[in-house]
Amino acid sequence: MNQFDVIIIGGGIVGATAACALGHAGVRVAMVEARQPVPVAQQKPDPRVFAITRASERIFRSLGVWQRMAGKNVFAFTDMEVWDAAGEGVTHFDAAELGEPCLGHMIEPRIIATALSEQLASDDHITRYCPVRFKHVDVTDEHVTVTLEDGRCLVAALLIAADGVRSPVREALAIKTRVHDYHQTSIVGLVKTSESHCDTAWQRFLPGGPLAFLPMQDGWSSIVWTLPTVEAERIMGLDRDAFHAELTEAFARRLGRIVESGERESWPLRRMHAERYVLPRVALIGDAAHAIHPLAGQGVNLGLLDAAALTEVIVTAVQHDRDPGALRVLRRYERWRRGENLLMMSAMDAINRTFSNAQSPLGRLRNLGLSLANRSGTLRQLFMRHAMGLSGDLPALAAAAEETPSSD
Repeated sequence: MNQFDVIIIGGGIVGATAACALGHAGVRVAMVEARQPVPVAQQKPDPRVFAITRASERIFRSLGVWQRMAGKNVFAFTDMEVWDAAGEGVTHFDAAELGEPCLGHMIEPRIIATALSEQLASDDHITRYCPVRFKHVDVTDEHVTVTLEDGRCLVAALLIAADGVRSPVREALAIKTRVHDYHQTSIVGLVKTSESHCDTAWQRFLPGGPLAFLPMQDGWSSIVWTLPTVEAERIMGLDRDAFHAELTEAFARRLGRIVESGERESWPLRRMHAERYVLPRVALIGDAAHAIHPLAGQGVNLGLLDAAALTEVIVTAVQHDRDPGALRVLRRYERWRRGENLLMMSAMDAINRTFSNAQSPLGRLRNLGLSLANRSGTLRQLFMRHAMGLSGDLPALAAAAEETPSSD
């Protein structure tokens, strides 16, 4: 038997962040990963990027991970412009209005994953098991035992499931979920435009779903084009020139023509929310607990806040000689994060329903709303602060990290 304080199943960005945070606090962690980490130099560029909020940046800075990403395709964006294709409504967000250096950063997932992997390898409190999958989970009153497919057994006070939206751990423990199919698919990829993106994240709301251009280095942008699934399948089947032409027109030539592009990927969209985040000796974080519409790019950021909040709950329990796997301890994490995540999910659903709709009364309403938000500095700043992770009930790792200049 291999004894630990916490076992984490899932080696993605959220699970690895939780491991780094717990290890940083002196908690003994077993990290179970299904895939062997691949050096970043051997990986292809990611077709999609993550829009990392200032709160997530603070978490990474607190753990020493941000410094490992500095200068490696980490792109700060300072402005955001949102407008409706069916009217005159437009809203512009500017980091300078809040006295902030940027609104956030665009980062390829492989850059984050590699920095986290390096941090994990440098922490003596963390033991990695990879590549290997779990075979069985056994929960008792006193501990949880995870049996790996290679026969090894791990024992701890708490199991954290960070194994994705289809979470085998969640399924094995019969935790139910509520699922809604949006009947939409997002096409993602890297494109280069004939005109500069001006360090601005652009989003145009079309009747079928939003189209975002997210700024990257050297004039490139990462696109997230959400469409009804049948239409997305048609777009995915286009050759490069036809794709460039349709994308240019869908974006109303705001950045000129599409002159170059990389590989495209498509992602069917579904909302998912676990009915419970915790059981005795078990907690769900990230996509294992929730999946959200991507129109505001909040998915990974919510997962990172889960990881930081659960770490805070665990460390506080240990400091007060309490059992970190006890349900009464874990319920604090569930109360903290489930409500916050549900609020964000509901807001994204409301925006998607309102803007992905060709009905004229809704069109007038949303254009009025965009115009009012643009004219009201107070509303605009409230929205920006929440989206950037500068307000709300934040974990200490996200709220109190030492601020240092951002790296472009």
